[in-house]
Amino acid sequence: MMFPREFYKRPTLKVARDLIGTRLVRILDSVKLVGLITETEAYIGEEDLACHARAGRTPRTAPMYGPPGHAYVYFTYGNHWMLNAVTERKGFPAAVLIRAIQPIEGIEIMMQRRNGRDTFGPGKLCQAMGIAKSENNVDLTETTGGLWIEAGVHVPDSRVTKGPRVGLNNTPEPWLSKPWRFRTTD
Repeated sequence: MMFPREFYKRPTLKVARDLIGTRLVRILDSVKLVGLITETEAYIGEEDLACHARAGRTPRTAPMYGPPGHAYVYFTYGNHWMLNAVTERKGFPAAVLIRAIQPIEGIEIMMQRRNGRDTFGPGKLCQAMGIAKSENNVDLTETTGGLWIEAGVHVPDSRVTKGPRVGLNNTPEPWLSKPWRFRTTD
């Protein structure tokens, strides 16, 4: 069962942690692709200098200001699509970046789409699952958009690590070192 909007309408750090072990589901060309979410990162508000919303509301960041439970998909490095789940309340820009998955259904198709390479990275998982601009602002609380997140396996806190977010380059402190990345230890 997919998560209701209330799941996403909570503090972003809580949602980021609770997404570990859930199932990211994508219907691509009538085929169901599923991966267990193994790594996430939280981005919270305009004051978070690592967050796209630091520049305020723009056409690119508009989905982050929308209702919780929608996808925020953006293109980066001129090469990769990235999937985020919008969190908290409408009007407050916050989201969780889905950083990695472990494929569990449709594995062969995902591996073909990745030329046999892994899905441990936000751009890699989007390539494997065919997530791109057309999925931007899809409602993750419904199946109609062909992309949603549903219950998966319980991952105890003892198997989840917290640490700094990845790839922030020139982001100043304290935002560079915020322990807002969550991942499974195995």
